[in-house]
Amino acid sequence: MKSIQEQIEAIEAIVRKTPHHKATNGFIGAMRAKIARLKDREVETSSKGSGSSGGGYAIRKQGDATIVLIGPPSAGKSTLINLLTNAESKVAAYAFTTVSVIPGMLKYNEAYIQILDVPGLIEGASIGKGRGKEVLSVARGSDLLVIMTDPERLKFFDQILIELEKAGIRVNKRKPHVRIEKSISGGLAIRSNFKQDFDDQTAINIANEFGVKNGRVAMKEKVTIGELVDSFAERIVYKPAIFVVNKSDTDISPRFTDLIYISAEKEEGIDNLKEIIWNKLKLVTVYLVEKNDKPNTNNPVIMSENDTLMDVAKSIGSEFSESTSLAKIWGNGAKFNGQEMSLSTKVINGMQIRFL
Repeated sequence: MKSIQEQIEAIEAIVRKTPHHKATNGFIGAMRAKIARLKDREVETSSKGSGSSGGGYAIRKQGDATIVLIGPPSAGKSTLINLLTNAESKVAAYAFTTVSVIPGMLKYNEAYIQILDVPGLIEGASIGKGRGKEVLSVARGSDLLVIMTDPERLKFFDQILIELEKAGIRVNKRKPHVRIEKSISGGLAIRSNFKQDFDDQTAINIANEFGVKNGRVAMKEKVTIGELVDSFAERIVYKPAIFVVNKSDTDISPRFTDLIYISAEKEEGIDNLKEIIWNKLKLVTVYLVEKNDKPNTNNPVIMSENDTLMDVAKSIGSEFSESTSLAKIWGNGAKFNGQEMSLSTKVINGMQIRFL
């Protein structure tokens, strides 16, 4: 009997040989769904065999957010994490210096951000080469990926994106607006407010491959076949990422505006990188003000930029959030000092809050 990986490769070969046009959309959609389901099974099998979610390193998440540093061997990740945190990641000018996950903690804007330096990723990581599956498992659990290389290996960015894609990690993409409702009987209804490039039968074939025979699939935007498959697949996660080029001791001018250039060796661009990390994590720092205190910044609380005052109250405790309905705010977000606001108000970085 063929292994799961052999089955995947066989189906991928069929898809590659199949002409892509409207008449073959249904078949290709079903084949892609079959591949995704096999990859889901592969993750399930790996989890059962290792006793963990994906067989990764045993890393306890700490702090307000977790970042994973991903890069090829000897790209300067260890030097960078030592600059950003108090970690002690061994630094040497040869490949695979890091053989396990090195955790460190960056304090920025009152937040504690855990940074994990993982072993260098190589081609074939998604199928286990170079402990790739363990590294990718850590990446799946992160809040942000910092993908790093040097000027001589810029092609690594394309390589790592391919490996992440194969591992079910979608970079700098959002989850498609597809709603899937399952039922016991009644058949499968396909609904869309937008004209799709595939017919309803293609969507039905994909749903059936994932065991969805009855219910409703509502596409609330135009999606590709791949995005529809992703909506069903359990292993798919969506992660923000930034792309960093470590210039080392080379004097190189930035050639790509979407890349962040630093020199870990010369300690250049590090403060800018910290700010970019903060903004990409979409965190905000607010300050709690005690009942009889003047506005101050003594009690910071880290929240997400889409959180509300109610979310801040809930972070204090469920009983507390149920007993309050208003807050006074100072600083950012306030039209005047001590402005009374409802708890549906969104938090803003630097806001000082006293619950009433």
